[in-house]
Formats: sequence, C-alpha cells, structure tokens
Amino acid sequence: MSLLGLPIIRYLDMNDPEEVMRAIQLTDPDMPVDLVLHTPGGLYVAATQIARALAGHRGRVTVFVPHYAMSGGTLTALAANEIVMCPHSVLGPLDPQVEGLPAVSLLRVVEQKPIAEIDDDTLVLADIAQKTLAQPEQTVMQLLASRLGTKSAAELAKTLTSGRWTHDYAITADEARDLGLPVSVQLPKEVLDLLALYPQPILEMPSVEYLPSPHSRSPK
Repeated sequence: MSLLGLPIIRYLDMNDPEEVMRAIQLTDPDMPVDLVLHTPGGLYVAATQIARALAGHRGRVTVFVPHYAMSGGTLTALAANEIVMCPHSVLGPLDPQVEGLPAVSLLRVVEQKPIAEIDDDTLVLADIAQKTLAQPEQTVMQLLASRLGTKSAAELAKTLTSGRWTHDYAITADEARDLGLPVSVQLPKEVLDLLALYPQPILEMPSVEYLPSPHSRSPK
C-alpha cells in the first residue's frame, strides 16, 4: 500500500471529492495513491471530480474493488493505472439515469410513439436524457484516451454508456479485462481487513479518510 490510502464506502456525494482532492493536494505528486472503492455509485459530478483528480495525479494510481464499484464507482476506477479486483467482485455500466429511469429508454419512447401520445413529463425527461447521454461518454473517453488510444477509448466509452446492459449489470474482472481495462485479481488481504472495519457505514461519518502514514502488519 502507498502512503496515501483512501477508502470510499457507500454512495458518492459531494463530500467525497472535497476530501479526496484535499488528500491528493497534500500528497507528493510522485507518491503512489491507493483508493479502495466499495460503492453502488452516486452523484455523477462527485465521481467525475474524483476521477479527474486521480487522473491528474503524476504518481501511480491503483484502485482496489473488494466487492463492487458500480456506476459512479466504475467511473472513478477508470482513472486508475490498475484496477485490482477479487475474482467475483464487479464493476457496472455508466449509462445515465434520469429520475431513476434509463436515459436511453426514455429516448426510445419518444422515437417509437407519436408525440401526441406522450405526456409532457415524459417529454421533459426525454429532453434531459438527450443532454445527459453525451456527458459520461465524453468523460470516459478523456480518462482512457491516453492509455488505450483515441479509437479504443471511444469504443469502450460507447459500450459502457450506451445502455447496452441494465444499470445493475455486473461486469466481472474477466469481462472488464476483455473490454480492455487494466484489471488484475491479486487483491491484498490488507484491503479486505480494511473493509472489515466498515461493516455498516454511518451516514454522519466521513466516507473518505486521509491516512498520512503507512500501515503494515508485523510478521508473527
């Protein structure tokens, strides 16, 4: 583990990028950063800020996914030089949701039904959906282009954001590797030990902690 260890546990909110960016700013630019992600996702803007802060860090960035990092968690993981998973831990698609509905599905309603048969609320949601579809795709391309090349990054961005799967689809480590992501399954036991300290996160507690000194286990 590096000197900077960051666990993010529960839904991502606006407190998380503030804490992560502060921790990165206080860290030597060449020092490796380890981020433990255990989240079903959360606010797109929060995930984007964290991902861009990690991508801008000069030192090596490793993201550990002991169980799951869905949606915005996956977006955050894409900023890493390496994503370390368990054989059965999962990532998820990045298709945007509008009021709990898939943006792609809302647009299909408008495409397939006469406009006179669509209520105003659905039309408004479809308009929002059209605007939101391009955002995560562009962000994914920006995060991956330097490592995968522009063409491969564009293809992967389209795959992850186009509604190919349901939003809760589980992308395994093997499938993530097949998609071209830098995934390994050599998850250190220390990460699982760290996660065991957070069995039931309390909403009032910070979800990100800055650990300024290394933690090692003394041999028995």
